[in-house]
Amino acid sequence: MSQRNGESFTQFGWLVCLWILLVPFQYGYHISVLNQIQAVLTCKDTNPDAPQHYGLPTCLPMADFTFGFVVALFTAGGLLGSLVSNVVMDRWGRRGATRASSLLVAVGAGLMCVSASVGFLGLGRFLVGVGSGIGLCVGPIYLAEIAPSKISGNVGVLTQLGIVLGIFFTNAIGLRFATPTQWRSVLFVSAAASVAQFLLSSLMVESPAWLGAKGQVEPKKAVSRRLWGAVPPATPAAATVHDPLLDELEAHRDENFTAYTVPQVLSAPELRKPVAIVCFAMLSQQLSVLYYSNDILSKSLPEFGPYVSLAITVVNVVMTFPPILLIERMGRKQLLTISTLGAIGSLTLVGIGLNSGAVTLTSVAILTFVTSFAIGLGPVPFVMIPEAVSALSSIALSLNWSANFIVGLIFLPLRNFLADGEAAKEGRVFYIFAVALFCSMFSLSRVYRG
Repeated sequence: MSQRNGESFTQFGWLVCLWILLVPFQYGYHISVLNQIQAVLTCKDTNPDAPQHYGLPTCLPMADFTFGFVVALFTAGGLLGSLVSNVVMDRWGRRGATRASSLLVAVGAGLMCVSASVGFLGLGRFLVGVGSGIGLCVGPIYLAEIAPSKISGNVGVLTQLGIVLGIFFTNAIGLRFATPTQWRSVLFVSAAASVAQFLLSSLMVESPAWLGAKGQVEPKKAVSRRLWGAVPPATPAAATVHDPLLDELEAHRDENFTAYTVPQVLSAPELRKPVAIVCFAMLSQQLSVLYYSNDILSKSLPEFGPYVSLAITVVNVVMTFPPILLIERMGRKQLLTISTLGAIGSLTLVGIGLNSGAVTLTSVAILTFVTSFAIGLGPVPFVMIPEAVSALSSIALSLNWSANFIVGLIFLPLRNFLADGEAAKEGRVFYIFAVALFCSMFSLSRVYRG
């Protein structure tokens, strides 16, 4: 592991770190924000003919298909954002890309907040997706390039912590503000946070790595002192633990952070291995997503339905802290292996529990899945992205958005096809995802060894 950065953060360095973490927070926030207010937003729990509130309708009538399309626009925007993110980062820098992300999310969330029609709601959702797509690419890279070398992995896990905190916050305030006259406040909170991030960007600094790549030597030294208190030495520093995946990725890293384009990355023979490693890791992350876990637990525990989603996110938040402490001690490969085995076992048990009607087994298996995902499959891919060439972020996150969309699209039809109308067979779909996750991680292992 090379000594790129300083020994530790200054107070200003930690402030910059917190500032950039608003990006994954917003991504997590908008993953679940519409789900929390769906009933009042779509007029299921609201009279569409009710008097307007501050000149805006109290709900927007829409069928389930229309609502699903609006939700999916976030993914479509995210894919577009991730595809252009590398160009944005290389032209305007990491700070500039973060500003672009926060501006798009602010405009999109603000438009959703004041929407009087489904069309404007969908447009706002799409813009939020584009901003999140750019932000989710630049966030891990920015963190990696400002993080002190000794704790780069620990700081990298904060991306996932930001995501799960965003999901948790949405669930928490959704319980309070999911009413006909207050649901717009949930969207206003997001818009206000992004406006604050955009305005604070003038006080932040550019990534030292990007400045160095652009030949700005003196600004790089000045920024390094503000972040770490001193210009880092050129001598190598040993990693806390021998990490084969980290060694493999950094072996192909451009030491001067020279800008690679996506076509150059895809066509370079020497980069095929790190591309495959990161892409299989991202694919494994999406294959392990347990769709409709909230719905399953709500049916098992109907009296606690409104709090089930919040409880799952609490577990997710709590279990994201162990990898922050363990990633530099255990390594990326070991955390991924443990997490994957736990996820495969949990998905299998969810299937068995659903097929046999074992409510307790299903509930426990869902919680063990959330725990397994949080300790490795959730955070580690985001840590791995910036540990190779930066253009990989665009490729990896494009795959992430695409896989997320495809898995979400096929889950229910596949479940219904395999169940063939029998409730006792609804668990079969989880066997398919358990096998797919095993195959993905097996492929990752073969690529690494090869």
